[in-house]
This record gives sequence, structure tokens and C-alpha cells, in this order.
Amino acid sequence: MTEHDLNKLGSTLWGIADDLRGAMNADDFRDYMLSFLFLRYLSDNYETAAKRELGPDYPQLEDEDKRAPLSVWYEQNEEDIPEFEKQMRRKVHYVIEPAHLWSNIAELARTQHDDLLLTLQQGFKYIENKSFENSFQGLFSEINLDSEKLGKNYSLRNAKLCTIITKIAEGIAGFSTNSDVLGDAYEYLIGQFAAGSGKKAGEFYTPQQISTILSEIVTLDSQEPAMGKKNKLNKVLDFACGSGSLLLNVRNKLKEAGGSIGRIYGQETNITTYNLARMNMLLHGMKDSEFEIHHGDSLLNDWDLLNEMNPAKKLLCDAVVANPPFSYRWEPNEALGENFRFKGYGLAPKSAADFAFLLHGFHFLSDEGTMAIILPHGVLFRGGAEARIRTKLLKDGHIDTVIGLPANLFFSTGIPVCILVLKKCKKPDDVLFINASEYFEKGKRQNKLREGVDGEPNDIDKIVSTYQYRKEEDRYSRRVSMDEIEKNDFNLNISRYVSTAKKEKSINLYETNERLMDIEKSINKAKAEHNKFLEELGLPLLP
Repeated sequence: MTEHDLNKLGSTLWGIADDLRGAMNADDFRDYMLSFLFLRYLSDNYETAAKRELGPDYPQLEDEDKRAPLSVWYEQNEEDIPEFEKQMRRKVHYVIEPAHLWSNIAELARTQHDDLLLTLQQGFKYIENKSFENSFQGLFSEINLDSEKLGKNYSLRNAKLCTIITKIAEGIAGFSTNSDVLGDAYEYLIGQFAAGSGKKAGEFYTPQQISTILSEIVTLDSQEPAMGKKNKLNKVLDFACGSGSLLLNVRNKLKEAGGSIGRIYGQETNITTYNLARMNMLLHGMKDSEFEIHHGDSLLNDWDLLNEMNPAKKLLCDAVVANPPFSYRWEPNEALGENFRFKGYGLAPKSAADFAFLLHGFHFLSDEGTMAIILPHGVLFRGGAEARIRTKLLKDGHIDTVIGLPANLFFSTGIPVCILVLKKCKKPDDVLFINASEYFEKGKRQNKLREGVDGEPNDIDKIVSTYQYRKEEDRYSRRVSMDEIEKNDFNLNISRYVSTAKKEKSINLYETNERLMDIEKSINKAKAEHNKFLEELGLPLLP
């Protein structure tokens, strides 16, 4: 799908959302909009696979017959349904009953059928509990079809849903229905809703440009980034995955280079965002056996998978990425102090869990893996417990690169942030500092990194290339020895090592004095001549 087509589809869907949500909060309407887009994808993918499976037995209906072809086959082949669904579970990993397919839902909406709302409720429950081999319990839990925001009674809610679904069906009718297209449209809408959500967007969305930097970094060879992309990442983890966009970006970057990912793991504490992430994975063509998203608190580590004490079964990931909430207040206690993630480093302070998040992810990084995490600049220089954690990470040789980004790149905050790249085993005995804070394009609401369009600089490529080849450039990047960092008390404040300040031009005081004396002589001469004219005119002289 071309960028133009994506923007056209995205803007079409965004226009529908903007027109139809009325008094409904944008975040609430987002959940309806994205769920219907998700249902459309699941249905189209399922019907395409069913057509392939049934071959000539797949019903061919007249244009005026608006029934779902699969519903006709179900009526005519009742005894064969169990075997058919068994085959569909094996091939596409899920089943959707004909009544719950988007084509049937859209037809109920078009004809303003009274059973639309009821059919949707039944369909959502079926998908959550029966469609997939793995349970997707609560996938649509945030979609309240009985909400008074849709209408005060069943009839009004049903009518509102008929309008919304009809408009969506009309809006996407002319576009391709493959996973890349609808997946990209889903991402586009998440970005648009994030832009409208302001600071709340930090809960679920990492801007694509920043996501690309992290994805490019962790997919490069960890020991020799200059060698290029890895062929495979067996496991990838994002423990604050939001809507899953960052995980999908890692997958896309590796696929573009001809590589593959074994399995994706994500964790998210917000229930709405957790559901968005699960939908997002499926909508991008991932089978339910290829990913696992857990609803829970990373700091408390309530995921059994991550509490495995057997070293042979411990989850170790080739790539760990994260954009956790900045300076999150948490409640560290004695028990957490003994937790295997923090025991060797100490607990992050109550006022800022930044290092707690970092240590959580770092624990599950493999020896051959790379971790890239977005954090506020404070982690680079704050004292106390954070200084102790930072010092140990540095002394143990785990901090590989520090990247300073421009201010106001995120929806959730205007502060400048940094990317820390960590490794369990790294070759260089120095730390690479990249000060990219002055390389961006200023925007009205947000700044953005330039992408090389129409001959402009490419700020993203510059950051990634500097990391990959460990390049040094005046006022931009520098490799700093551990001796120098130690002399600075393990303070990683980027400006200490890579200043963007321009050198002041040296001044020759003797030459400057001579020039000033010449100027003074010229002034005195001009004043004397001027006073002659004033004297002739009988006017007061200049002092």
C-alpha cells in the first residue's frame, strides 16, 4: 500500500470517527472504531481462507443476495461444519460463525435491523471465548454496547451502531482488505487518537519515529552492529507495550531485512491498552501462537512466565524494547529489595521508578541481546539510589550507548528524553554518547525528526548510523572512556561529554584595541568638522 493510499484510508476513517462520535469522548470512540476495524479484518481473512478451503463448494451468490456466502454453506452442510471448523483452526488459527462475520454485521447495519446490537454482543463473546485456540478473554471488555453514550435505550443504541458501522463499511469498501493495509490503517488511527489524547497518549503510544530508532538498534547484531541486521530474533520483549506498536515495528524492521522473529512477548497494565495490543497483533497477520500479551504490572512482576526460577526455563530475549511511564511513583518495599531483578543493584527511589523498569527488562535480556529503553534525562545524573544503580551498570560494562533526543517529540511530555542501549556482553570498553538534541524540525504542537524527504537531512538515519558504526563527530557524538566517566563520578549528563555549544571565536586584544583607537580618532575628527559648521551657524557645539 502506498503512503498516499494509507493516508487516504486513514483520513477517511478518521473523518468518520470525527463526524460520528458526537459528544462521546475520543478515547471511548477509539475503542469502538478500532474494534470494528478489527472485526472487519478477522472476517475478511476468514472468508478468504474459507473460500480457498471449500473451493468449488463455496457458494456463489447473486449480486442482490446480501447474505454471507458462508452462512448459506452452513445451512446446506450442517454435518460437515465440525470438520470444516477443525480445518480452519488448523490453517488460520480461529473460527468465526457466519452470523458474526463483518459482511453480515454490515448488512444488518445497512438495513437498520433491530438485532444488530444483540448480534454484535454475541459475536464479541464468541470471538473472546471460542474463536481462538488460546483464550482471548476480555478482548472487547472495554466496548460497552449497552453504554448510554450510544443512546438512552436499546433502540437508540442500535440505531447509532447502525450508522457508525454503515459509514465504516462504506469508507473502507474501496480499499484492499489484506493485513498490511488494515494493520497500517489501525496504526494510523491509533496515532491520530494519540495525538488527540495529549498526555494520556503516553499510556499507549510511542511515536513511530522514536519506535523506528529503537527497532533499528535492537535488530542489529549486538556484538558487531556494523555487520548489519541479525537473521533471527528468537524472543522479543516489551514490558510496557501499550498498543503493541513498538513490538510490531521491531518485527517489521527485521522482516524488511529478510529476517524473522520466533515469538513476541508484551506486558501492559492498562486493560484498554492491553486489548488494543492483542487486536493489533492479530490485525497485522500474527497468529495467536506467535505472541503472548499479558495484562499485569511489570514492577510487581505478576506474570508467572517471568517468575520462572529454573535457569533452563528462564525467559531470555534477544531484544528488549520499552517506553515505560516517565518518573513513575511506585511503592518499593523490603520484599522487592530481595527480588531477583533488583537484588544486585538496589531499588529505584519511590519518586521515580525509571531504573526499576530498566532493571526489570534488563534481567530478561540474553547474553547476545540488545536492550533499548526510553527514559527521562534525570536517570543520567540524579544522585542517591539512582547513582548507585547507574554506577554498577557502568562498572559491569552494561551501558553501551546514551542517545539524547530533542524536546517535545512525545504526546505525553514536552521534556527531552534519552535512549539507553544496554547489553549483557559488549565489546567496546567505552560508552558512545550521541547528542541529537538539536537535530529536528520544529512543529506547532510537537517537534519531529526529519526523514530525508525532499533533500532534507535524515535525523533518524543519522542516529542509527552513528550507533551502528560507533562514529564520532564534533558536537554530535563521542566515544568516552570509562576512566573519564569515573572522573565525572559516573554522571552521564550528555553535555559533559558532547557539548553542542559553538566555540567562541578567539579575539586578538591588541588588534581590537588598535581598531577601537582608530574608530575613536575618526569620531573626534568628524566631531571637530561638525562643530565648525555649528559655530558658523551660531549653534551650541557638541561636547
